[in-house]
Amino acid sequence: MKKIAFVLISAMALYSCGGENASEKEASLDTDVVANPATAETESGTADNVDVPEFSFEKEVHDFGTIVQGEKVAYSFKFKNTGKGDLIITSAKGSCGCTVPEWPQEPIAPGAEGVIDVVFNSDGKSGQQNKKVTIVANTVPNTKVLAINGMVEVPVEE
Repeated sequence: MKKIAFVLISAMALYSCGGENASEKEASLDTDVVANPATAETESGTADNVDVPEFSFEKEVHDFGTIVQGEKVAYSFKFKNTGKGDLIITSAKGSCGCTVPEWPQEPIAPGAEGVIDVVFNSDGKSGQQNKKVTIVANTVPNTKVLAINGMVEVPVEE
């Protein structure tokens, strides 16, 4: 009986982890190639003099507090390009399908401001939620992670 329980638990653990090894997971990762001016060769042979864009966010983490399951909450992450070159965001992806970002499609000039809107759908969620949005841009480093978190309460049915 103990052997059967052990086999079942092992099978469930393998199934819940997707049955993939680390090299398979790495091979399936989506990588966006960004033309990053800091890695480009210049006439002098170095990239030190290149005008690189830079994010400067008002805040990088937002706590939406406590909401009722099924509600959608949104937050606008405001930023400024504090670098010296045009900031180009190539993608923004939520850590799951319940977290959907929208970002500016046009270049953000040095000194200009932009907004990344994030909507979290709490349908089917409960308890503490911690979601991430990964932004890929022509900055150094080329990724930036924003976060939203909060508590989702399941309504009591009478």
